[in-house]
Amino acid sequence: MILPSKHLPPERALLTVGAQLLHSLAIPRTVSSLWEELNRSIDATPDRSRKRISYDWFILSLDLLYVIGSDCL
Repeated sequence: MILPSKHLPPERALLTVGAQLLHSLAIPRTVSSLWEELNRSIDATPDRSRKRISYDWFILSLDLLYVIGSDCL
């Protein structure tokens, strides 16, 4: 769940999603604008096999960033 595994591709791991969120948090944003930005970036990738993540997964990745003490939150 946190790291990629046999059944979880790297782009769906919480650390990967968290890294994308940290990149988007270079400027202060609201949670809803961060959610929209993440989905826009996923939709803009040329790899059409990537699917949007659920809102629950998005919140879990934010929680993970908070728990590990990320300085952007």
